[in-house]
Amino acid sequence: RLKGSEKVSGSCSKWVKRYLLQEWEGTKDSVPHHYSHHQVPVFYDCEEGSDLLQLAREKQISTSELINWHCTPVYRIYMVGFLPGFPYMGELPEILHCNRKSAPREVSAGSVGIAGKQTGIYPFDSPGGWQVIGRTPLQLFTRDAPKPVLFSPGDEVTFYPITKEEFWNIYKHEHGPESA
Repeated sequence: RLKGSEKVSGSCSKWVKRYLLQEWEGTKDSVPHHYSHHQVPVFYDCEEGSDLLQLAREKQISTSELINWHCTPVYRIYMVGFLPGFPYMGELPEILHCNRKSAPREVSAGSVGIAGKQTGIYPFDSPGGWQVIGRTPLQLFTRDAPKPVLFSPGDEVTFYPITKEEFWNIYKHEHGPESA
């Protein structure tokens, strides 16, 4: 670590770079992180993924091709934020890169969206500006759980398609039968 009495020579950015490199070197021998791999079921449908059809048209591909492209990569969670449990994941295949909506609108909890080069999942009903292509029945945030957030930065995610019936069966299991 740099000492408080140490004089900073050169620009502030050089000092920050040197400090960060020293901190990084100090973490090399620390306990390794154990990242989880999550398989996330998604009901890809024009009802649940309100932007699925329009986005497929813009990309000049079928909705099944769009779904296949979205399910192919293993995504890394870059960070969790915006809402508790909202995972920012990347990177999307280039064919799926897209802009955010010009104005946010209400989206349902579990909505799977894409924007820019990333994909994410809304943990709560909330305003959102990402292109919604489906919905997962998984509960991303559980307030009273020992680990309230399902995902952590560094975790990996793969998506797979499910039917509407499978969605509701998993949803009832995740949220309780009275929530359906």
